[in-house]
Amino acid sequence: METEQERQVSAAETNHDEFFGERLVLASASPRRAEILRAVGWPFDKSPADIDETRHPNEEPIAYVERLALQKAQATAQHLSATVSNSERRLILGADTVVVIAGELLGKPIDEEDARRMLKLLSGRWHEVITGLALLRSGPMDHDSQVAHERTRVRFAALTAGEIDWYIGSGEPMDKAGAYAIQGKAARFVEEIQGDYLNIVGLPVHLLYRLCQNRVPIADFGMRNAD
Repeated sequence: METEQERQVSAAETNHDEFFGERLVLASASPRRAEILRAVGWPFDKSPADIDETRHPNEEPIAYVERLALQKAQATAQHLSATVSNSERRLILGADTVVVIAGELLGKPIDEEDARRMLKLLSGRWHEVITGLALLRSGPMDHDSQVAHERTRVRFAALTAGEIDWYIGSGEPMDKAGAYAIQGKAARFVEEIQGDYLNIVGLPVHLLYRLCQNRVPIADFGMRNAD
């Protein structure tokens, strides 16, 4: 017969499953995304994907990040299929983030001069951060997937040449989309945001949560913060 303590443990586990879902496989090497999942208490394993991230000619930013997110999830699913039993179908999360300003897509800078160019573009202006998410169930039904995106607007203060040089010298911009980290030293340059802060860091948790819960149509999220 189940004791009161066992009933409480069972209820707690049920509550955890309801609000966090099953354990994810994160198909990303990004330490920021891993930190976000840990911060919100979402259980996960890491299995970074290695894909070609070349942008297709005339590919729109939303199509680009959604395609990369899905390809990352698919690459990790293929890797897991070779190492995990088909009976263990894992839920894989792929993600990709870009910065867009005046129609130009800014990924990670290739060198310090590229970072300087990006920061000059952002200085004193609004830009948009777009993150694509893909959830893919590993196993034989590789079409069992969901893809969506989140958009957040960010306004930078006007930056002096000295501020840009200082920030580049810190080394922080070099592995960040748009050449800045809002959760780091660049926070002092941000005047205003409109939308999901965690989307700027690289993982819009609310969108992920709703996708996992599957309570609203995916299309509803595509135009969030578009105006």
